[in-house]
Amino acid sequence: MSTAPQSTSFTLFQPGTLQDALTANSVILVDVREPGEFEAARIEGAVNLPLSCFDPAALPAGDVVLLCGVGKRSRLAASLCERAGVPVSGHLQGGLAAWMEAGLPVLRR
Repeated sequence: MSTAPQSTSFTLFQPGTLQDALTANSVILVDVREPGEFEAARIEGAVNLPLSCFDPAALPAGDVVLLCGVGKRSRLAASLCERAGVPVSGHLQGGLAAWMEAGLPVLRR
């Protein structure tokens, strides 16, 4: 079974592209890491909905982009959304690790 949605509207965001979308307020960023991970380092404006208790119905309305640490959990969350019939715009490919590697800003505890 594939862990990535098959929808053609699902985007694999690169860090710079996601930063542009966030700056333009065109997406809502949902971080599916656990609360301790989220508190330790996060992207400004991200909403925390941990995968351990993830409910696609709880996603905010709008163009949601998922992220996690390296991309695995956000792909899993996207699959849960697809099965539930809840559309998401995409996920950050490489997760927070790719974001930080690109030198983009992170809020830390």
